[in-house]
Amino acid sequence: MDVKLISKPDMNAVSLCEHAAAMCTQTDKPAQALRAAMRSGHDSVLEHASFTFEIRGVSRVLLAQLTRHRIASFTVLSQRYVDQSNREYVMPTTIQNNDDLRDMYAEAISSLDKIYEAFIRRGVPKEDARYLLPQAITTDLILTMNARELGHFFSLRCCNRAQAEIRLLADEMLKLLVKEFPELFKNAGPGCIRGACPEARPCGHPRKAEEWRE
Repeated sequence: MDVKLISKPDMNAVSLCEHAAAMCTQTDKPAQALRAAMRSGHDSVLEHASFTFEIRGVSRVLLAQLTRHRIASFTVLSQRYVDQSNREYVMPTTIQNNDDLRDMYAEAISSLDKIYEAFIRRGVPKEDARYLLPQAITTDLILTMNARELGHFFSLRCCNRAQAEIRLLADEMLKLLVKEFPELFKNAGPGCIRGACPEARPCGHPRKAEEWRE
């Protein structure tokens, strides 16, 4: 997995959100206005700052979860037009750590690869041959979200109860944002870093905000 922050507001994201908060309350103290808005949960001011990430080498399993976050824009590698022969696959650690299961997994992937390539050689269009491809196959995408939706995304996907691959992605995205925009994302992450766990079945291992600060 490779994650890069490739675009952010032309105007400094923090200044943009401060300007929105100050406009709302007609104050000449924008930084104070933003802090007050965020403390009060008035997060609409964060919607004015959007961030774009380039994400490579994630599975289609992750992609299916990611697109459930609807207040976002996605551009994804096309399996209709791009030959998927010899692409890499994601193997969950629960399978990697078991020799027998790892071998079975690799064999199944290899078999599907060969069948896919045979279909392509025999003239089957890529958009039809892709039906053979497993969800483990990697894909690349561009993702854009505003700061408010990113906060919601991190609250769900940085949680220990989130699926492992998307949790890793969320962690990497949050690290990038905390590094550049601590004012906007210093309290971002799962609910356990701000207080009691909101999950119906807590994991029992609350995370620490320091995990996203290098």
